[in-house]
Amino acid sequence: MSGPGRGDSGQALLAVLGALLLAVLLAYAAGALAWSRSGDADRQRAVDLAALAAARSMAEDHPDVVIPYGDVADGSPLPPDSLTRDAYLTRARAAARRTASRNGVGTVRVSFPDAAGDLLPLRVRVETGTARGRGDRLAEAEALPPSAVLATGPAAAGQYRGPLEHRDGKPMRPDVARAYDRMARAARADGVGLLVVSGFRSDAEQAVLFARNPDPKWVAPPGHSLHRLGTELDLGPRAAYGWLSRNARRFGFVQRYSWEPWHYGFTRGAGTASVGYGGRAGAPPARAAAGATAQSADGMAGTTLPTWVPVRYRPAIIAAAQRFNVGAVLLAAQLRVESGFDPNARSPAGAQGIAQFMPATAREYGLRDPFDAEASIHAQARLMRTLLATFGAVPMALAAYNAGPGAVQRCRCAGPFAETRRYVATILSLVLGTGDVAGLAAAQLEVRLVR
Repeated sequence: MSGPGRGDSGQALLAVLGALLLAVLLAYAAGALAWSRSGDADRQRAVDLAALAAARSMAEDHPDVVIPYGDVADGSPLPPDSLTRDAYLTRARAAARRTASRNGVGTVRVSFPDAAGDLLPLRVRVETGTARGRGDRLAEAEALPPSAVLATGPAAAGQYRGPLEHRDGKPMRPDVARAYDRMARAARADGVGLLVVSGFRSDAEQAVLFARNPDPKWVAPPGHSLHRLGTELDLGPRAAYGWLSRNARRFGFVQRYSWEPWHYGFTRGAGTASVGYGGRAGAPPARAAAGATAQSADGMAGTTLPTWVPVRYRPAIIAAAQRFNVGAVLLAAQLRVESGFDPNARSPAGAQGIAQFMPATAREYGLRDPFDAEASIHAQARLMRTLLATFGAVPMALAAYNAGPGAVQRCRCAGPFAETRRYVATILSLVLGTGDVAGLAAAQLEVRLVR
């Protein structure tokens, strides 16, 4: 016969052992779940990095690709370091797979969602496994024109890094200083004294101002301010505002915002001389693209155009560039992308001619015959001068030419649509690829993770 309480103590011991076993099982399950989650996170991080590596490869290679628009119409040799479209994509795939492998994922699938059409893809998708299934991971990244990045997140690159001159102790680009001097002399002749209150501000200086007053209507966040381009002046005194509103445009300055009567931006010499004037500090004078540019044979000294510009259109491009103060290389690259220099081109959307004017825009700019190449090129330069003056940046002006000013105004970016982003990137890369880097040093493509 058992002693009193022995059965109860045995049952208690079993309960304790059961609880310990349950705790061990729960701990094991929690550890397994944590390991699984950690493994999932590691795989996701690997494909994120792989997608970014592929997009960076595309951004760096984009200017070197032979873009398929009837290349080199006059039979001149291509630059020896030019890439084909297939090589461009192969290098991006290799960058993705190499990065994934270094981060513990041996097999990834790499595809390009925007590969259809003539323009080069800018978006890349990286996936784990051989077929989408549970536990697989996906990431997408893309290369973007710089001001398209500004609309979606911070951009650390792009501030002016060239030489500065000072007026009233405030820094500005040399060409802006010369224009300001002419305007100040005219103002003095009218009995008005101008004062420069603020000029160039670096991103670091802008960050301090924004921290003091984080209201984007009055102080732009660092990386967004036009003052970082060296083209902007805040002017005074208050008594000069009326004179400025009537006269500043004659000297190449436009009032940027209706609510800031003191803020004027310089827009003359637009195109390849408006963004990053003077080039990035320490940058070589041109890309290594031997044979990509040639002295014009049109009797206009000092003017160069790429060898892929047909000889018969060079005089019209140079004349339009000089008349409207828009970069000749920029106009040529735009024509190449718009029509491949085909004066009879028609798009499914109804655009016509070498510069692909829509009928309503042609009428607005006095272009009676969009199939008249010379008249179209002059209308193109006139329109680009207007867009550059309106938006103050080459990428945004190009986007407005492609998508319409309204779409660009709404997003304040160069990428309202995926096709527009590819259009802008292609033209910027054509300009950069010719060696004309002095004016577009701030226009290299940027990279972001989008999924």
